[in-house]
Amino acid sequence: MPSLRRLARTVALQTLFEVDVTLHDADEVIARHVEDGTLEEGAVKFARQLVKGVIGNLDKLDKIISSNAPSWPMDQMAKIDKNILRLAIFEILFNNEVPVKAAINEAIELAKSFGSDSSSRFVNGVLGTIVSKDIRNTMNPV
Repeated sequence: MPSLRRLARTVALQTLFEVDVTLHDADEVIARHVEDGTLEEGAVKFARQLVKGVIGNLDKLDKIISSNAPSWPMDQMAKIDKNILRLAIFEILFNNEVPVKAAINEAIELAKSFGSDSSSRFVNGVLGTIVSKDIRNTMNPV
């Protein structure tokens, strides 16, 4: 059984992906995921926090992705990979509630579960580049 935080990240990713693809309202998407009853209240709170944080920092997150994956224009990047990166970068640079390695490992697991065969390598490479630049110290917390 996956941890509550992993389930919350999964719901957050699914929400971010749906919002990105369909422009549905994020609160309504999360509410629909919550209705199925698979998340406990703490996980729901964490999922909402992640979604709101990513959406609230979307421009900054996309600039970070663009500058650290210059060979992959944002409009050509797989939407699932882009949203996994947004989620992980938010956790690493803005949220700071989990260790960097844990955030990267969670992103890789999401990429393995939801992305293509090459998604986990791509996500790991971009996140590794970001972490190696130590830009965490230059970011303003949310």
